Amino acid sequence: MPDKELLINGKTAGALLQVNGHSYVDIETLAKLTNGSVTFEPNQIVLTIPAATASASATPPRSTQGLSKGFASAAIAALAEMREWKGAVGTMVTYGLAVSGTWAQTNHDRAETSLAQASVAASTNSDRSALQLLNNEYNTLSKWSSEVAAERQALNEAMTMDPNALQDNPVLIKFTECDKFLSSMLVGRVFADDSSCD
Repeated sequence: MPDKELLINGKTAGALLQVNGHSYVDIETLAKLTNGSVTFEPNQIVLTIPAATASASATPPRSTQGLSKGFASAAIAALAEMREWKGAVGTMVTYGLAVSGTWAQTNHDRAETSLAQASVAASTNSDRSALQLLNNEYNTLSKWSSEVAAERQALNEAMTMDPNALQDNPVLIKFTECDKFLSSMLVGRVFADDSSCD
């Protein structure tokens, strides 16, 4: 096969020789282009490329300041499951609906599974910090759901069958404020903190 020209970062590095499907380049020319040095020893050839050149050609490390795409997607899905859980409990309170034996557990399990998936997807420091806020949000919702279930068992109609109970509940207000904050943060993929999620 005829020789081809090799270009490295737009600079001509000389001829490229192809033999039996493999490409070869002159190592001394390569050393010059990378400001490196080449040493020929009896049993080896040593090519040394300066660290600055080597790191410049390497892929830059991923920023730990931003939220990874995988985590943000998983966390958004977890928030959606939490909203479903909150909505189901809220509907029960608003309309005084009866609770089946598996109803609360099913919503709880879905939210817990989504939270676990977000936990697995957390790969940066920012992801792990955001995951803590997501865990806090889950715990807030779990606390509210448990309170509603306990009040329901105690037959406290004011807490479990009054639509206005949803508007004034401090735990539910905290959940809603944190939900808005987390949704915005996850879409922007830049970690921030907010007292509503503590």
